[in-house]
Amino acid sequence: MTTSLWISEVFVSVQGEGKLSGMPSLFIRTSGCNLRCHFCDTPYTSWHARGEHLDLDALLAPLERFPRVAHAVVTGGEPMIAKGIEALIQALKDRGLHVTIETAGTAYLPLPVDLWSISPKLASSAPPIESGWRERHLAARVNDAVLKQMMRDEHQLKFVAGRPADLDEIHAWVTRLGAVADNVLVMPEGVSVAELDAVAAWLVPAVIERGWRYCDRLHIRLFGHTPGT
Repeated sequence: MTTSLWISEVFVSVQGEGKLSGMPSLFIRTSGCNLRCHFCDTPYTSWHARGEHLDLDALLAPLERFPRVAHAVVTGGEPMIAKGIEALIQALKDRGLHVTIETAGTAYLPLPVDLWSISPKLASSAPPIESGWRERHLAARVNDAVLKQMMRDEHQLKFVAGRPADLDEIHAWVTRLGAVADNVLVMPEGVSVAELDAVAAWLVPAVIERGWRYCDRLHIRLFGHTPGT
């Protein structure tokens, strides 16, 4: 049987976040998520999940147009709960690609990835009570055993901060996990340049003081809040 995955979008662009920011990459975005962050910037993979089932050949097809792209980013939604994810990662590795998985760090599979890009969700990510998701989100958002398993390999911890109070919780996560400061990236919450700049005004000095890394959102600055970028 041919492996297919429920996919929201597939495209080639430059990585907008993290240690590999600016790297030309094949992006494969799975649909479906076990969390419901109130600030989710891809609600079409979570709150209102949609997509289509695509086989591995279709997912790799953009590389025919961009044969020099050597990196792949599998994101979501939450790719770690996507059916068929094992076959996808192996197909990417078989093509010789460097593979990053973007995950909230709540579920684990022993996949041959090159970079675990982990974005733990702070308490402030919880949706409102009336959404019907608040308790489920809060119960699922923290799984230290999964995080520590991923942190055995090459990784980055990529936190989203929208208010100064978030920094205390990030500090608690970093301390509890024994994270190396060079692997701790903090990026501003926001889906517009104005929102990013407003948070950056206080966030940049804060990360310098704590020895962490500031993580901008390059794709927002280049393309705006636009799917497929």
